[in-house]
Amino acid sequence: MNKLDMVISEYQPNAATAIENDLILHWYPKRIVQRFKRCDSLLELGLGHGFTASTFNAVTTQHTIVEGSGVLIDMFKKAEPELKVELIQSYFETLDIATKFDVIVMGFILEHVDDPAFVLKHYRQFLKPGGKFYIAVPNAKSMNRRMGIELGMIDDIYSLNANDLALGHQRQYCRDTLRQELEQQGYKITHEEGIYLKPLPLHVLKTLDRFEENLQAMLQVGIDFPDLCVGLLVEAELL
Repeated sequence: MNKLDMVISEYQPNAATAIENDLILHWYPKRIVQRFKRCDSLLELGLGHGFTASTFNAVTTQHTIVEGSGVLIDMFKKAEPELKVELIQSYFETLDIATKFDVIVMGFILEHVDDPAFVLKHYRQFLKPGGKFYIAVPNAKSMNRRMGIELGMIDDIYSLNANDLALGHQRQYCRDTLRQELEQQGYKITHEEGIYLKPLPLHVLKTLDRFEENLQAMLQVGIDFPDLCVGLLVEAELL
């Protein structure tokens, strides 16, 4: 079996992580679009839950998605039969096309791949001069993980928890390690922000009044506090 298909249960609507995945994956693409507004061509790595494609598709003329899992591609085609997207089934590391793009999006990709440095280096060739690179990754130093350290729930800030393993994560990033990785592969960061400032576990948040409003507030407030957020979002360009 394709190893990408082995974690497919976490990309189903009834997955245990569905509420927060839905929240984050509907939020960060809109934040990216606010940065570049519109472009002629956009390359997106991975289909994931399929939430991001329609957002990016609406603001580009040429939308290409590379995805290694045939199962996810089939799910996407059934869910979005009218969306005009060029789907390429390929591992990220072996993509071989002549096209260059105005925008490349790696949304929650680098924590999954075997060699993130290789992937970052490989995709330099697909970015047009002056093009923008957008990367979103989980944040090892988020407030909830810091709390986990204090409560003895995790032994190291970079440790992978059960949710990470279920999602196929191989690593956690923080602002420093992400910046270092990007700079080593010839990128410079031009913008940083946080994704979802989460002060309490989800089961506790559910007991509070105005649950949905609180979730939206945590997204909005988190923009200015990337060090404490669940995820990190950066914009980069070639040096």
